[in-house]
Amino acid sequence: MSEQKKDSWNTIIALSTAAMAVFAAITTLYVGKFSSRTVLLQAQESDQWAYYQAKSIKSHAFELQKEHLELEFSGIKGPNKEFNAKLEKTLSSYGESLARYEAEKKEIKDRAEKLGHDKEVSQRRSANFGYALIFLQIAIMLSSISVITKKRQLWYFGLGTSALGILFFLDGFYLFY
Repeated sequence: MSEQKKDSWNTIIALSTAAMAVFAAITTLYVGKFSSRTVLLQAQESDQWAYYQAKSIKSHAFELQKEHLELEFSGIKGPNKEFNAKLEKTLSSYGESLARYEAEKKEIKDRAEKLGHDKEVSQRRSANFGYALIFLQIAIMLSSISVITKKRQLWYFGLGTSALGILFFLDGFYLFY
């Protein structure tokens, strides 16, 4: 009778350890997924900020050129209507380019900020799945040792540690805090 009780206890530990291992394997996939996503989002965010910077530089160049033309020709306007019209058209074109660059910069900035937010969320998810994996691995180890040492307390401690792993696993999806 004692032998049968011992076998059923070993079976329960083996099944619970297998379940922990399955959870650990799934968690490993999510750690990789969100770690890769974080790196990709970081690169995309950096690209957007570089694009924003390029637009800012172009915008500044147009602004300087427009100011230069305005200052240079402010006292020259005269009877030559064709020259005055061309000057006004050029200044208007620079003004339109400046407005376009400002609108484009706003769109680029919004996109970069969204990518930055998505990256931060991905980092949090990856970290939570990483913690889950650590706790699940510890739980597997404790369960294995409990079979060798025949101490149920280690298995119970392993179940508690596994529960922490599952909590972090769920937090990786739902971001409770």
